[in-house]
Amino acid sequence: MRILGIETSCDETAAAIIETTDNKISLLSNVISSSLPLHSKTGGIIPETAAREQVKFIIPVIEQALKEANLHPPAIDAIAVTFGPGLIGSLLVGVETAKTLSMIWNKPLIPVNHLYGHIYANFISEIHNSEFIIQNSAAEIEFPLIGLIASGGHTDLILMRKHGSIKWLGGTRDDAAGEAYDKIGRLLNLSYPAGPTIEELAKKGNPKAFNFPRPMIGSADFDFSFSGLKASVSRKVQLMGRLDDKITADICASAQEAIIGVLIRKTLKAAKKYKVKSILLGGGVAANQKLRDSFELEIRNLKLEIPLFVPEKSLCTDNAAMIATAAYFNYRAVPWQKIMVNPELYFD
Repeated sequence: MRILGIETSCDETAAAIIETTDNKISLLSNVISSSLPLHSKTGGIIPETAAREQVKFIIPVIEQALKEANLHPPAIDAIAVTFGPGLIGSLLVGVETAKTLSMIWNKPLIPVNHLYGHIYANFISEIHNSEFIIQNSAAEIEFPLIGLIASGGHTDLILMRKHGSIKWLGGTRDDAAGEAYDKIGRLLNLSYPAGPTIEELAKKGNPKAFNFPRPMIGSADFDFSFSGLKASVSRKVQLMGRLDDKITADICASAQEAIIGVLIRKTLKAAKKYKVKSILLGGGVAANQKLRDSFELEIRNLKLEIPLFVPEKSLCTDNAAMIATAAYFNYRAVPWQKIMVNPELYFD
């Protein structure tokens, strides 16, 4: 089976084609056009700007995905599209395009929850490019599993007992992990998005230089809160006045240490409680190498025999490959006339 995925929930315009054989997912093409350079100038995403750019690029991106996969529309068996959550204008661009293609090509259409997609990025077995094939360990994923979605808009823990069975355990009560990175970056006059810059600067800093709070790290539930951390960094910046490179690096390292500490503690607590066989990360923050390394280290320190799975870094941020993969494992085609965008979509 070959599935064309379409993702336009935020500022990316993405299309990808996967090929499936015995639950093995091969990524034949993965095309992403981002309007990030425009949003960097304003320090955040302007919804209207994102949607206008997506109108321009949605058809060229789909055409490029077909070209890179060396396929024509008749070879596509189904279309998958993100229908929420996200920016309403951006979602409409993707959904209406997918509905049109479904009607014209006479192909089944599968609506996909964007949040599910981030977890399913881990199930992609092979990534094809022009020079070589990257093999992933997706075949080793076992249920039940804990999934941590950490991105600019979401920080959520979910329990999956099988495909199609997702239970939400907890999430952020205010700022998401990625949002905290961006807000702290703004306090430090770093460019948007700030996550990659903070990660790089943190390598030069001392993570113990500042004792920033780790909100809700010891709470009995699986919820998160990062607004208090941001407020603490804000107070520190105001008190210190002028920041030199060393102090900036120390703040980055200390703040990152606090965020990572909370994410790991909550996730491993859930993994032990539900006696899972796998831990999966997803979302833009999962591309952070310090987070990956710290997870592995803590799993070893606690002597937990639970493998950690993290997608290729190119599949952590928003992409259509994860949407197509989620559609395959949760195949529920819906008549195109009945699919509507849902910007507030969450977990069922």
